[in-house]
Amino acid sequence: MGYELDKLASVTTFDISNNNLGNDLPYQLPPHLQRLNLAGNGFTGSLPYSLSLMNSLTYLNVSHNQLHGQVTVQFNSLTSLSTLDFSFNTMEGNLPQSFQSLTNIRDVYLQNNHFTGTLDVLANLPLDNLNVENNQFTGWIPEQLKGINLHSAGNNWNSGPAPPPPPGTPPATKPNRDHRSGGGSSSSGDNGSGGGKSGIGGGAIAGIIISILVVGAIVAFFVIKKRSRKSTDIEKHENQPFAPLAAQESHAVEVKPVQSSSTTMTKPFEAPAVISLRPPPVDRSKSFDEDDVSMIPVVPPKKINRAPINAKAFTVADLQIATDSFNVENLIGEGAVGRVYRAQLDDGKVLAVKKINSSVLSNSEDFLDIVAEISRLNHPNVTELVGYCCEHGQHLLVYEFYKNGSLHEFLHLSDEFSKPLTWNSRVKIALGSARALEYLHEVCEPSVVHKNFKSANILLDMELNPHLSDCGLASLSSDPDQASGYSAPEVAMSGQYTIKSDVYSFGVVMLELLTGRKPFDNSRARSEQSLVRWATPQLHDIDALSKMVDPALKGLYPVKSLSRFADVIALCVQPEPEFRPPMSEVVQALVRLVQRANMSKRTFGNEGSAGRAGSGDADEYTP
Repeated sequence: MGYELDKLASVTTFDISNNNLGNDLPYQLPPHLQRLNLAGNGFTGSLPYSLSLMNSLTYLNVSHNQLHGQVTVQFNSLTSLSTLDFSFNTMEGNLPQSFQSLTNIRDVYLQNNHFTGTLDVLANLPLDNLNVENNQFTGWIPEQLKGINLHSAGNNWNSGPAPPPPPGTPPATKPNRDHRSGGGSSSSGDNGSGGGKSGIGGGAIAGIIISILVVGAIVAFFVIKKRSRKSTDIEKHENQPFAPLAAQESHAVEVKPVQSSSTTMTKPFEAPAVISLRPPPVDRSKSFDEDDVSMIPVVPPKKINRAPINAKAFTVADLQIATDSFNVENLIGEGAVGRVYRAQLDDGKVLAVKKINSSVLSNSEDFLDIVAEISRLNHPNVTELVGYCCEHGQHLLVYEFYKNGSLHEFLHLSDEFSKPLTWNSRVKIALGSARALEYLHEVCEPSVVHKNFKSANILLDMELNPHLSDCGLASLSSDPDQASGYSAPEVAMSGQYTIKSDVYSFGVVMLELLTGRKPFDNSRARSEQSLVRWATPQLHDIDALSKMVDPALKGLYPVKSLSRFADVIALCVQPEPEFRPPMSEVVQALVRLVQRANMSKRTFGNEGSAGRAGSGDADEYTP
């Protein structure tokens, strides 16, 4: 199947079932479909994310193919879907939580896959038919599903009765499946299932009564304790009512050592002037009484719920010594956020220190929040945060140092003695960078939008493995630089960045890898200054494509690989953000490109840029 099926905007029924098309499903499908039947074609790969946008879809059948992997489609907008057939594939993982949005679903066929987890997300759907045979489901079958046409053999169901619901939980109700009668009649012989009843069950009433008794007991305990403590404090401190009590307050909040660099966090906790604003963790027995409010200095409540920081705290003195007082000779880069310096520690280890400009960040609390977020990022293609410094108004981030510099330097600043990146290396860099964005967008919770994805932020180690820098610093970035050539069209209009604008920027970097050109170059003819505008119309013309390739490659590349690489670019730089694929699909496309190269066992050039000879596609393209 070809691409650009999304141009078929008037098609409502698309049925190509029981052919022998094979290969992967295209990323884009007709957007306004009501019925989609792709069954029995031997399709491989995974479901295209563009299915998530088909809000008119009522029938979806992809059965009897070779689709695999987890279901990444989001079903929140597919509320019209009535029939879903995933049967006879090798899909795996838990059922997506977005299944709960399928409020009109009647028939679901999931048999003969590798699905795991429970069926809980299906419990309250208005199903008539459900087939989940021959999977790896576990747990108990929800009671709501036992009154429908259910086929459940060949799974790992738990034996015995299901555990009772927690106290106070309303009894389970079966969804109304009488969608054909059109009436609201209910049967008197419902055995008390509560299918058509409303109100609070006996278990719920008992749970409420128990909860009230427990809360009342706790309140009484603290009232008595407070009165006894108040009388003791009056006797103990009647001649010095303020100072000793303030000293006692200093132990109200425990400060973790990892946050010791924040001067505000190491101060004793001071109760706020307004009693209702007192942070909940503070013990009432250690707080000022209401009668003493006039004696309390007015201070804002302290933030004490920051996530732990998994990085080393450096002192300013440590980093001054390591960078020779931030000597200009150690300056290795500069951007809108700050300058980056080379630092060498006493043990000989070399690091990179980013000194954040005070103009973009002057608040130590905000800085420590950013550090906490960055320190949780852990991926082989994301630069590792080694440490940080927050002293004397200085805000510094300490990262791993990569001797090979950035991809921008390799592509645009190499001299005549430098060996260019081979085609194998370029695909390898694209794949690693795509995996970094996939991690930020689809693994991190919540998703991380990079906002400044460009070749200058892709650092290369000695093996030319890419490492994405500046992750987690989106809040410090200034307004978009439209002249850079990396910004998506919607960013220029709204100034808002999303994961889709990151995908566009990734496509621009892929264009850099393919052509060796800068995203925007005003030294070229006007029609060629914008790389995306110049290159996009030629990406599907193999003759034009061969003329676009970086001359530094000297023709040493596989033509089919080049064409597939261009196909991925075309998807990423589409002007409409909703049609750009998620990074997981980009990764899969590049992995397939790599796997095909492995099968060919052909070698194109040497990996001289990395300081070692190429060992063939099979080694170079190991996913």
